[in-house]
Amino acid sequence: MPSPFRHTTPPPPKSATGVTEAVYAQLAEDFGIERAVTFVVLSSAPEIMAAAWALMRESLIAGDGDRTGKELAALGASQANRCPFCVDAHTMLLHATGDHSLAEAMVRGETPADERHARVLAWGRASRTPGAAELTPYPFPVGHAPAYIGTVLSFHFINRIVSSLLTENLLPGNIQRFRAVRSLAGRSVARTVRRRPPAGAGLILLDDPGPGPDWAQGTTVGPAYAALRDAATAGAGLLDEGDRNLVRETLQTWDGTHPPLSWGALPDRSRPGARLALLAALAPYRITDEDVRAWRKPNHTDHCLVHLVAYGAFAAVDRIESALPVRTVKETS
Repeated sequence: MPSPFRHTTPPPPKSATGVTEAVYAQLAEDFGIERAVTFVVLSSAPEIMAAAWALMRESLIAGDGDRTGKELAALGASQANRCPFCVDAHTMLLHATGDHSLAEAMVRGETPADERHARVLAWGRASRTPGAAELTPYPFPVGHAPAYIGTVLSFHFINRIVSSLLTENLLPGNIQRFRAVRSLAGRSVARTVRRRPPAGAGLILLDDPGPGPDWAQGTTVGPAYAALRDAATAGAGLLDEGDRNLVRETLQTWDGTHPPLSWGALPDRSRPGARLALLAALAPYRITDEDVRAWRKPNHTDHCLVHLVAYGAFAAVDRIESALPVRTVKETS
């Protein structure tokens, strides 16, 4: 069977120990997929794997709000990021929630018939664009904002990891294009998806994270976000100061658009680290074998590559998060 992995060879899940083994156990219990490749691909860097899982768990799975709405928000972000793997995954998870007609409407590219669903999907799509008008007002209760915001930020990160380091096919042979397969795959995890586990288990995997941003104050989403920020930004150490400045300055002015093919600001392969980080941030689907080979050195392991890609991916997440219009329950009371 062809490998779903690009550019890295993750450790076999059966050999996992410590925090990696604990992540797989939580994936099986709370996500319904013990060895989801979206997390296996991060297992060369367990600290990133654990934090990425914790943020997704505490927001999408255990956070406030209905699962269908959060799946639509994640689907919208995945569409905006041009991540077909994640688009297909969220379509199947909509089947798992029991919203079969909604899932198939998404496959056909239709607008959801339910106005609230349509607004949530549009909000998720708009989240890629800093300051987009569609981000206000919230299409969900203000009290659910930490979970919805955490969900879309989680998938802005995961979309970039997936597009950088996995193939586009969610299932072998791309068989998820058949409705019967989508429905069956959704039904196989329906029992897990339709229950809401207690919040907080993801934080057990983390090493004393901070409280996180104000929009997630008082929730388990905040520490999970803080842990992912800390783990991902550690990859900055793989770049020199000039390359870090280039990544930071490029992201400061990014407006959410996808870069053109003739992207003048993208350095050539004589600056391979900066090139990979910027591609991971803004156009991860354009990372090639040649880009990775130009950067690889004998001391650049898979652990290093995961860290560099995560650094670029989170640079985009940080730009998106910093521009989000945030409202709190206190402000509306």
